[in-house]
Amino acid sequence: MTTKDAIDLGEFRFESGESIPSLEVAYETYGEFTGSAESGCASEPEKPASNAVLVCHALTGSSHVARRPDAGGDTAGQARAWWGDVVGPGKAIDTSEYYVVCANAPGSCYGTSGPPSENPETGEPYGTDFPPVTVGDWTRAQRRLLDELGVGRLHAVVGGSVGGMNVLDWLRRYPDDVDRAAVVASAARLDAQCLALDTVARRAITSDPDWNGGHYYGGPEPEAGLARARQIGHIMYLSKASMAQKFGRRSAGREAVREEPPDPAAAFFPYREVESYLDYQAEKFVDRFDANSYLYMTRAMDDFDLSAGYESDADALAAFEGELLLLSFTGDWHFTVEQSEALAEAARSADVDVAHHVVESDHGHDAFLVEPEKVGPPLSELLSTGLGGRTISDTDAGTDEPSSFAPVHTSLFSR
Repeated sequence: MTTKDAIDLGEFRFESGESIPSLEVAYETYGEFTGSAESGCASEPEKPASNAVLVCHALTGSSHVARRPDAGGDTAGQARAWWGDVVGPGKAIDTSEYYVVCANAPGSCYGTSGPPSENPETGEPYGTDFPPVTVGDWTRAQRRLLDELGVGRLHAVVGGSVGGMNVLDWLRRYPDDVDRAAVVASAARLDAQCLALDTVARRAITSDPDWNGGHYYGGPEPEAGLARARQIGHIMYLSKASMAQKFGRRSAGREAVREEPPDPAAAFFPYREVESYLDYQAEKFVDRFDANSYLYMTRAMDDFDLSAGYESDADALAAFEGELLLLSFTGDWHFTVEQSEALAEAARSADVDVAHHVVESDHGHDAFLVEPEKVGPPLSELLSTGLGGRTISDTDAGTDEPSSFAPVHTSLFSR
């Protein structure tokens, strides 16, 4: 059973204090819900178990997390299910067993209210008149959506990248509503280097003459600025090792010629494979994403700090009584292994049952999307048996040899 829908949640007040009269949220569900509409602490035995799993998407993802038989071509602006090898019947997040919900975040451009949406007061797109959006706003919108769907307590909430920050916000904001949580390739906050790169990416958009202060709808769009922003993002998502393996210093070949060399002298030099890749990714991205939404979503990610309003990360997690799985990847410098271990230490300090599973990978930040065979087993075991289960270790991934799952309070490099 699958659904693709949008729901009007009515007036919504953002954390900035600004509000809009109507927040529409695009969402998809997979599987059949069994459980209680009530929310409450997972440790209360009288609360019926829920099979609901909320999946939180990454920066430019959509609600289209799994493959749908009725999807056809384009789905909410993003044709390919972004975690289709992890979520689905018989897969790690098994939709024949769990009721999976994925909602597009406010501020995005895949069906949920954001800058491209119509402002009912003017009849024109909001543009940059749309209120500032935070990760907390995403969480609050998801909670209201789940209430409308009759879902109270969640069996699990799972997310990667900034979606992992969304998961962490659930644990500090609604700790009694979550039994198990998985934070994949994420952290309690961005470091200064990533903040700096996001700043440059946003400047690429806002310095594009076609940006027009964010009110470009109906006219030329800031495609050049958005393209440069996305190229910066792709560089952040890859590791040195993966770039060396994919591209090296190789020329793209005579058939891969720039449509327009950036300057006359450029025609003398080779058009390298890495340039061709970045240009291709940029061209695809400007066709599917909105420049203002990119500004809003990156600012929400940059703003997130787990400890904001608390004495520490541990204090922010202290009310959560469920189980927490952290997955990090050795080649990821966007959200590092060390950042995940710091988060694990904070959870241990708060007496949260936590396991940190380190995956050997050269794929960089993209690993959580492109290596489902390494991501899936730990998620499957968390959902089915919790942290005390067994799974395929990162060193044995892709084989049939089981090894003990990383136990609660494991050290960083335990295997």
